[in-house]
Amino acid sequence: MHGMNARTGKALGDLAHIEQSVADILLTPIGSRVMRRDYGSLLPELIDYPATPSYQQKLIAATAMAILRWEPRIRPSRVMVHTGGLDGRTSIELQATRQDGVFRGQAVALSVSLRGGA
Repeated sequence: MHGMNARTGKALGDLAHIEQSVADILLTPIGSRVMRRDYGSLLPELIDYPATPSYQQKLIAATAMAILRWEPRIRPSRVMVHTGGLDGRTSIELQATRQDGVFRGQAVALSVSLRGGA
């Protein structure tokens, strides 16, 4: 299955489309999508929280719950949070296993940078 790039309209390969979908899921606030109010994740609500160990656990849980609910093509196996850095942003690194078609069982690694300096 191929998808379409949400910004350019050009065709995307399978893995690129999954990565785009994961970013869309994680960066969409729950309640903001008309006709699908439960779509998205809690990550946008967590932006600007102090970077404590409990904050990282909340990010990990919110990521896993959203991916399990909204992206059936992958199954998360590990979620890592990287905070700070030179730009002060937080990124989510996701290791997962493909659940679709001939790619079933294939390991994938995805990364999503949270906007807003979080």
